[in-house]
Amino acid sequence: MTADRDRAAASDAEVIADTRRWLERAVIGLNLCPFAKAVAVKQQIRWVVSRATTEDELVAALAVELRYLAEADPERVETTLLMHPLVLRDFRDYNDFLSRADATVAGLELEGVLQVASFHPDYQFAGSDTDDIENYSNRSPYPTLHLLREDSVTRAVETLPDAARIYETNMETLRRLGHEGWRRLWTDDFGE
Repeated sequence: MTADRDRAAASDAEVIADTRRWLERAVIGLNLCPFAKAVAVKQQIRWVVSRATTEDELVAALAVELRYLAEADPERVETTLLMHPLVLRDFRDYNDFLSRADATVAGLELEGVLQVASFHPDYQFAGSDTDDIENYSNRSPYPTLHLLREDSVTRAVETLPDAARIYETNMETLRRLGHEGWRRLWTDDFGE
């Protein structure tokens, strides 16, 4: 990823490029989300960089994107990645913000229609240590809110024979990979 420069200074194009690389190499490459490849191949992902610097500005950007996704044709836009490199860089603040994200969904009367999944460079599951490799399943290059259609999630889960095991499978994959394997994902010669 982009360890050699300040992520907050990244241009929108760099933010999107870094996030695409993460999606391709980690999320799809490690099969952390078995549903991601199809929407990526069909180019049904909306990539949005918010330059919000406050939580209120991010809530406003989130509301715009929730409305957009709710109204968009699912054949064109299935899901949205809302990256926000300037706000909620601290994971605890980000984690606290997620209740506001859910309240925004509810306030727009989109509960049961859309949901928000969470990714962050310092993501940490409750009860885990900061450096536990398992946390990397939700570690993205930038703080990111992933907007999903609930009916699409339901359909995808129904097509996967053991969807309940995705979390456990991801943890096993990351333990096998280890920290050194994770670092190798980001080298320029990866996959050669």
